[in-house]
Amino acid sequence: MTDSAVGPGAGVSTIDGGPDLVQLLTPAGERVHHPELDRYVEHLTDDELRGIYRDLVLVRRVDAEATALQRQGELGIWASLLGQEAAQVGSGRAMAPQDYAFPTYREHGVAWCRGVDPLNLLGLFRGVNHGGWDPNEKNFHLYTIVIGAQTLHATGYAMGLQRDHAVGSGEPDRDAAVIAYFGDGATAQGDVNEAFVFASVQNAPVVFFCQNNQWAISEPNDRQTRIPLYQRARGFGFPGIRVDGNDVLAVYAVTKAALEGARSGNGPTFIEAFTYRMGAHTTSDDPTRYRVSAEVEVWKERDPIVRLRAFLESRGLIDTAFLEALQTESDQLAAHVREGCLALPDPEPLSMFDHVYVDDHPLVTEERAQFASYLASFETEGSR
Repeated sequence: MTDSAVGPGAGVSTIDGGPDLVQLLTPAGERVHHPELDRYVEHLTDDELRGIYRDLVLVRRVDAEATALQRQGELGIWASLLGQEAAQVGSGRAMAPQDYAFPTYREHGVAWCRGVDPLNLLGLFRGVNHGGWDPNEKNFHLYTIVIGAQTLHATGYAMGLQRDHAVGSGEPDRDAAVIAYFGDGATAQGDVNEAFVFASVQNAPVVFFCQNNQWAISEPNDRQTRIPLYQRARGFGFPGIRVDGNDVLAVYAVTKAALEGARSGNGPTFIEAFTYRMGAHTTSDDPTRYRVSAEVEVWKERDPIVRLRAFLESRGLIDTAFLEALQTESDQLAAHVREGCLALPDPEPLSMFDHVYVDDHPLVTEERAQFASYLASFETEGSR
């Protein structure tokens, strides 16, 4: 692989994805044909292609609105997905209804594809709920804050699918797979590598989807790995592939193929979506401390929304009326997010004890009583 970098010396991210990078759309929106993957996108109708573009635009608008709300003190923190929309929407739309996703705390685009109301996401970052959606209804697990822990959860769930005979049966509505999302930094975690071992040995139907946004928590790739991340899969005994994470069609096709293989009983796959984190790691981060502006400018030219729009316009699939209607819908969604966030009720303080265990637990009961007494002390002080 030939890597080039912008900026002086070490401490910069990789710009060139290398010769093994799978791509179906160039940054200019030109279609690149791939003999093994074309079949996964050629069946997409004009409406479905427009729908994917709509997803990208609306997900970015939610992200921008949430960032603004945090800056105004309405959210405690926010983890932006700016620049990673194609990786999330492409993989999210590739899932079958019965597939199950295990996210980190940044998969807002996947959540959108699984039908999770963005307000549920904001409630978590506002500190008024623990997620707010039913994972079994959406087949989308709650956000995981502990870096990499969800990969073990995903592998265990995938092994459960095997034991439920929901893998390799040949019944398309029954066979299911799991997809686990994580970032490039998480690949250094023990949990992630343990998940690779279990998944490989058990031939579990799980797709490990790594969004390599190249900066992890403020650390570039050259301080995380000596080889491309997707090549690590070979050492664990399953295939790995690197895809242009800003190319929504390529991500869709690669993920579709990997999930199809997992459902059929072919075991795990590692997908490295080679993308870039355009914003900060979270709203508490200042990326200007560790990366150069010239690098960001290079990646702006690879914007996933601009790329798909150019492709659709070249085929006459979108026009001014479509774009104006989408802008109106985007404005309405932003208003829904803003007004809904401000209206989210604060939970009763004691409610934090309600869902720790299904049944009563002596220690939790004791802690609830202590906290109730603590809260009552403020009422007593106020009445004096």
